[in-house]
Amino acid sequence: MRVFEELCPAPPHWRVPWQEIHAAFAWVRDLAGVPQDPAHHAEGDAREHTRMACEALAALPEWQARPADERVRLFTAVLMHDIGKPACTRTEDDGRVTAHGHSRRGDLMVRRILWELGAPVGWREHVAALVRHHQVPFWALERPDLEPIAFRVSLLARNDDLVLLATADILGRICGGAEELLENVELYREYCAEQDCLDVPRRFPSDHARFWYFRRPGRDPGYDAHDDTRLTVTVLSGLPGVGKDRWIAENRPGVPVVSLDRIREELGVSPAGAQGEVIAAAQARAREHLRAGRSFVWNATNVSRTMRERCTGLAAGYRGRIELVALEAPPEVLARRNRGRPAPVPEAVIERLVRRWEMPDPTEAHRVLWLSTA
Repeated sequence: MRVFEELCPAPPHWRVPWQEIHAAFAWVRDLAGVPQDPAHHAEGDAREHTRMACEALAALPEWQARPADERVRLFTAVLMHDIGKPACTRTEDDGRVTAHGHSRRGDLMVRRILWELGAPVGWREHVAALVRHHQVPFWALERPDLEPIAFRVSLLARNDDLVLLATADILGRICGGAEELLENVELYREYCAEQDCLDVPRRFPSDHARFWYFRRPGRDPGYDAHDDTRLTVTVLSGLPGVGKDRWIAENRPGVPVVSLDRIREELGVSPAGAQGEVIAAAQARAREHLRAGRSFVWNATNVSRTMRERCTGLAAGYRGRIELVALEAPPEVLARRNRGRPAPVPEAVIERLVRRWEMPDPTEAHRVLWLSTA
């Protein structure tokens, strides 16, 4: 990403060009005046903390020793790690300042911003995953779900990157418990190294073993589950105008399709209206294929993990092999295609979907494809 390459600190001085960064990004300027809990952030508002965290990263020898492309990607993650705070920060009745949910909100915002900037999908999702999980190392050893979280990070990004992000986050603040937090981060590093997922993706015996590991808490990640699948369900995910129908015609000809757009037309339901009846009809048709042991395609936007789970969970219950196909194109391409439709999807509907957009990842299916239709 050229804009981040130009702004990333570089040798020999490793200077953070904060004035240029501040001028370049509205989402950095939006951090100004966002209050923080003084017990953990006595340095001031979220913008000041972000500046200090960027400078802390730039001073880390471990970051400086990384290849240039890795430095840029990690610097971008630190720059964006608190991007969700303006929307999530609240002052409670007792005076405490909270920002619950800002990591997840940041993940969604990062995806949209980097998509609009034209970032490569893998690069974008690496940054988004780091932002989504940037607080995990602080309290990792207190979490009962640490193992699947660490494995998920390794499949989408890298845990050694997460360690550096968390370290810069701590060093870029003024708080009494910084030393303890740094110790926790180091313990997280050691844990990931022991689990063989610090700087490489966690390995599983098979795609089927990985799929069921993330569906059943407490499952042994080394268990080589017997593959008893009896059909394949191809679940599409993508914003309106991305070309799902065309992809099906070119890649799954002759395979039955459960299409939410087609069901809407049959029922006379607008994309902007309540979708309960449409979803119920789609699930009923999917069950017919599943009971018959027929492979089929599930054609819907499915931009959120929750929506995809309605498809994947149902299919898994019928011993289905899940194939998730995430299609995307640049914003201007989607807009042009939507305008060319006989019945364009309302802009308000598209905006709502973009705000909820979560990219499918390897924890959700036996196989995940990220494809561009531009």
